[in-house]
Amino acid sequence: MGTEHSKNEERRSMVFLRKGPKLPAWEDALLAGREPKSLLKRGLRYVSLSLIMKGMTSTPDFLWGLHEVQKLNLSRNQLVVIPPSLGKLDRLVVLNLGGNCLKCLPKEIGLLRNLKVLFVNMNCLKEVPAELSLCRKLEVLSLSHNCISQLPLSFTDLTNLRKLNLSNNRFVQIPLCIFALRSLDFLHLGSNKLENIAESIQYLVNLQIFIVENNNIRSLPRSLCYISTLELLNVDYNAIQTLPDDLYLLRRLRRIAWNPMDKGLHIAHNPLSRPLPEVVEGGLDVLFNYLRDKKEHN
Repeated sequence: MGTEHSKNEERRSMVFLRKGPKLPAWEDALLAGREPKSLLKRGLRYVSLSLIMKGMTSTPDFLWGLHEVQKLNLSRNQLVVIPPSLGKLDRLVVLNLGGNCLKCLPKEIGLLRNLKVLFVNMNCLKEVPAELSLCRKLEVLSLSHNCISQLPLSFTDLTNLRKLNLSNNRFVQIPLCIFALRSLDFLHLGSNKLENIAESIQYLVNLQIFIVENNNIRSLPRSLCYISTLELLNVDYNAIQTLPDDLYLLRRLRRIAWNPMDKGLHIAHNPLSRPLPEVVEGGLDVLFNYLRDKKEHN
């Protein structure tokens, strides 16, 4: 009887433990009284901390005392807010906040003067703080899959920015501040609500990859043809009927591309006027020759 009673008690205890509140997964490493600094990984280049997919709804307080951290990954949690204490981590070079539920970023993000890479994709942002422009070393910024419709004019100060992803947002036009970012070599504005591309696009003289697929663009500006560095131009799934005669000047476009990963000209799923559909089927050389001849006879 005693043995059976003990087994029943053990079963009830196990059920209770399963139903009881669980500690956040990141606390596991601290249960033995270890210092929070023991969570840091020291690589060849950076001191890093990863708290990815830990089910966090708020950030742990100990985090803001880890002043050494240079790479911080808080992605794929359920974070609703990042506190002003973020500004204390002024050695951060890489910050990943992607895949959370953030509606805003703290203005103290501007204190991260060493920040080079920032991911805030797949959140609920409606705006971006002007203070982000104080991160003058920023080179890579992803704000994709949010609800953003405009950027602060102060973004013109991000002169070192090379890669900018604004896809899957609510932009009706390309923000004017972007045309001042002369170091950009990658610009993704796919799946927005763009109706045109301003002639000012020509100021992005180092642009190599330009993606504006799945918008409402009706025509391409002639000035786009003067960006001689372009290697990938994706205008798939728009409302384009005609192409600028000078498109043949984009000599670094090597082919009509069909695979999203390929460089070249992506022009599929547009209501191109005849004879353009047949010309495009002939390949890029045929298209460029057609446009060149068309220009010479006009």
